Amino acid sequence: MSNVSGNVVLKQGREKPLRQRHPWVFSGAIDANRSKLGDVPPGGLVDVRDAGGGFLGRGYYNGDSQIRVRVLSWDQNDLIGPAWWRLRLAQSIRARQALTDRDDLNAYRLVNAENDGLPGLVVDQYDDHLVVQFLTLGINVAKETLVEALVGLLKPRGIYERSDVDVRGKEGLAESVGVLYGEPPPNPLTITEYGVQYPVDLITGHKTGFYLDQRDSRTLIRTMPALAGADVLNAFSYTGSFGVCAALNGAASVTSIDSSEPALEIARTAMEMNGLKVPAEYVNADVFQQLRAYRDGDPSFDVIILDPPKFAHSQSQVEAACRGYKDINLLAFELLRPGGTLITFSCSGAVDADLFQKVVFGASVDAGRQAQIIRWLAQPEDHPTLLAFPEGRYLKGLVCRATSF
Repeated sequence: MSNVSGNVVLKQGREKPLRQRHPWVFSGAIDANRSKLGDVPPGGLVDVRDAGGGFLGRGYYNGDSQIRVRVLSWDQNDLIGPAWWRLRLAQSIRARQALTDRDDLNAYRLVNAENDGLPGLVVDQYDDHLVVQFLTLGINVAKETLVEALVGLLKPRGIYERSDVDVRGKEGLAESVGVLYGEPPPNPLTITEYGVQYPVDLITGHKTGFYLDQRDSRTLIRTMPALAGADVLNAFSYTGSFGVCAALNGAASVTSIDSSEPALEIARTAMEMNGLKVPAEYVNADVFQQLRAYRDGDPSFDVIILDPPKFAHSQSQVEAACRGYKDINLLAFELLRPGGTLITFSCSGAVDADLFQKVVFGASVDAGRQAQIIRWLAQPEDHPTLLAFPEGRYLKGLVCRATSF
């Protein structure tokens, strides 16, 4: 059975987001006097009800988080147990069948948390290994059940946990990493993306090891005419996948900047693995400082790619994040040759697409450059955004062409 052990009653007038199937209930929306939470264990299941007692949803509860409830089901007849978890996982995996059936692709996201109706759970597949993140208390409570279901559905060689993210602290959880099932992944593990090979560090690499969410942008960089014959600067390059794609598209040279020397070593290996002999420079430096050094010297570039880490982890950090985004984009515009192309990203969910576009515009104004947006970029289909959950849209990018007028 579902083991529902409490009721959360919302204040009058606070039910609209739940009726529209937004999966979060914040602490300020709850009528503490009418809610029955005394018997709810940490991460336990509760029913969410409106002020009149009507059923709204069923989810797991965390009294130590600002997000008190994350809704799993909108059907009061659902029994949240092993069979339910397995069915929801199977639905999410089946939705990726167009990707998982491809012979030239073996790395993709299978579960994208709230956007797949599994709040707090991320499952990425890299060849025959799975990497999982349990980001919330309620999903962590279900860890053993979820691992068992994933083994039954996918028969992986191994499942590795990468729950080493700051958000777990907000849930009262410590970081957790290690093998949950089967064999540890090789390090590096080689994946194939539309025929291109990339070495991936699943154990200590960023996110779950690789930026799977940039697949569509990598495909674009492999095909954009602007890259052919271009001198390309790949800033915040990490393991160099954008540089590999630029080289495959006929770039004249690729300069990669990253603060991690181990990541740059993997970037060198990726170039060699794909048989690319394009002149390449790997600069181990702080990107902000290095771009300023280029500005004060002679280098300029035909194409500049900016893919920085998340600058804003919360709403309170948005202002500082925007200053950072403006700074790097200003420097990029100053380094861009006439007619050149800037490909720039933000992965800060708290900075929405409109605000990011305004920041890039401000950078162009301060640089005295006019530019045209020729494409908007976003996360790929295996990182869907639930319409009821706009917070799921975190990755946004612009392709800007510097004009001659």
